Amino acid sequence: MPNPFDTEFNRREVPALKTHKMVLGENGADLFAAGVADMDFQAPPVVRAAMRARLEHGIFGYEAMPDTLLPALTGWLAARHGWQVEAAHILRAPNVLNILAMAASVFTDPGDGIIVQPPVFFDFYDILRENDRKIRPNPLTLQNGRYGMDFDGLEKLAAEPRTKMLFLCNPHNPVGRVWTRAELTQLGDICARHDVLVVSDEIHADITLRGHSYTPFAALGPAYADNAITCLSPAKSFNIAACCSAFTVVSNQARRAAFQAENSRLTVNKNNAFASVAMVAAYEAGGPWLDAALAYIEGNVALVRAALAPLKTVQMVEPEGTFLLWLDFRALGLSPEGLTAFLREKAGWAVTRGQAFGKEGEGFARLNIACPRAKLAAALKTLTAALTPIS
Repeated sequence: MPNPFDTEFNRREVPALKTHKMVLGENGADLFAAGVADMDFQAPPVVRAAMRARLEHGIFGYEAMPDTLLPALTGWLAARHGWQVEAAHILRAPNVLNILAMAASVFTDPGDGIIVQPPVFFDFYDILRENDRKIRPNPLTLQNGRYGMDFDGLEKLAAEPRTKMLFLCNPHNPVGRVWTRAELTQLGDICARHDVLVVSDEIHADITLRGHSYTPFAALGPAYADNAITCLSPAKSFNIAACCSAFTVVSNQARRAAFQAENSRLTVNKNNAFASVAMVAAYEAGGPWLDAALAYIEGNVALVRAALAPLKTVQMVEPEGTFLLWLDFRALGLSPEGLTAFLREKAGWAVTRGQAFGKEGEGFARLNIACPRAKLAAALKTLTAALTPIS
């Protein structure tokens, strides 16, 4: 039977952000659209079937949260990741970015410092600026093609009196690290010593490649969970970003009460019927689809690795998780603007500019490989053709 992930769909038939002119520009209709972090795969059949059944009911009035939703989530976390989470510790939110913004607003004051580890997801910066918090960068280190954390630098930042919080990205977007238990423990110990609250964006938790194991920060132990707020969503795992919500795991009772009060104040506690049934179906029966998607993504990683191997002007940072590849074009010697122009005009690529993730990303680009293999292979040919005269 044909592999369903090989099927190409026209994302332009709907106002998909990835192929919209607000991302690609007015002249970007023919570009390889590989920037926005969603998949070019249909959602799992079980999810689509559940949404069709809900549609057929035909009544879309106000709804409560389904009794099956939190058990579906906690069951998934226990079976998939060995993480036992009490349903009482889980709050709902519209999306992960909403959780991050609310955490910064509730648990820090204007002018307080919040640590980020660049190159890191660009919306972290926007949230902090828009909430009048100070960005305290603790850049990752890159040695022998692999990123790590600068724990000495982290200790110094955490010790500053007005540093109150750390935004952790686990697994990390865009560099693809799946942080080890030892790394997370060291980070957690530093933050605990200096009373720095860890807010962990774990939206890519399920997208872990073979040979690597995702460790939820809060699963390190009760003391770590007590100093953590975890952000979760099935958006990436099942490609349902436009029809799902998010979950906040808060073990500390006082913080949970404060977060719940902010939820109530902002009235972000309504339920979407289609999001609810999509998430229940995904967590209850979407595992086989996700396993197949991960195997396909790993095949795409292998394709990119083989295509770039002969080239001297681009290096792939070996991914451990996510469906996003971090590509190093620094050997080209181009300015950030020059690299963007080269990729668009010579290779026909519309990827995410490295500098969007902080100055540490200059000379890099983020490539989304969750797309049909033939489409990716064609894009790699155009890139190779553009780079071969230089290499």
